[in-house]
Parts: sequence; C-alpha cells; structure tokens
Amino acid sequence: MSDVSKASGRCLCGAVTLTVTGNHNTVGVCHCAMCRRWGGGPNMAIEVGKDIEIAGRDHVVAYRSSDWAERAFCGKCGSHLYYRIVESDDHVVLAGLLDDQTGLTLASQIFIDEKPGFYDFANETKTMTGAEVFAMYVGSEGGQEP
Repeated sequence: MSDVSKASGRCLCGAVTLTVTGNHNTVGVCHCAMCRRWGGGPNMAIEVGKDIEIAGRDHVVAYRSSDWAERAFCGKCGSHLYYRIVESDDHVVLAGLLDDQTGLTLASQIFIDEKPGFYDFANETKTMTGAEVFAMYVGSEGGQEP
C-alpha cells in the first residue's frame, strides 16, 4: 500500500469494491478451524475497524458464523471480503483484496494452537493461542470460535 492513508480493493469480479482509510498496514493471520474451513487455509487480514467504505453492497452476502461475528463474501464471484464484529461494527478485511499490498507487514498470528503442521511462516510475529484470544476479546468463560 503505497499510500497507507487510503487503500482500495475489490473482489475477484469487481462487483464489490472497498476503500480503507487510515494507517492500517499490519496483517494478522488466524489459524482457527473456522477460518481455515472458510478459506481453505489461514485467514490473512487487516483490522480496519470502521475505516471502510463498501460499494456494491447489493452483492455482499453475510453469514453469521458466531454469536458476535459475521463473515461476508461477494454473492456474484464468491470472494471472501471481511469478518465483522456485529456489536461494534468493526471490520477485518482480507489482505488479498487490496489493489496495492506494498508496505503491508505480517505482524501477528492467532489460534496458533490450532495451526496444522503442514505449513509454517518464516516471519517472526506475535502469537496467541485460542484461549488467549477468547480471554482478551470475549472473557475467560470461553465461547464459540470467532
């Protein structure tokens, strides 16, 4: 992302476009079973909060994957678009959607305890287990995967 204050992205067919504003240049990886099932591998995404504009919303299909979150995809081409926390309306956008990925840095990995053994990343990152993620975001009583 050459200009980290504004980035554009799109789904595979271009029916849905995204504009992200603000300095969002760190990528996080989720290894949870749900993310891997959703995309066939680890989910690489950028937390953008509410700093997002979405055009082509009539093509966006959302699936409520847990009590607190939904996952959205393009209903025309099937591209995965974002993970959204329902209560706060905070978005986590798939990094691969961005037109310019220059300047992105892999910074963290969550659900590292669920990562299958057939792949590893060479990058040194902060890591958290699923229990640590739940304790931080949902409380220590646990719950469904994000």
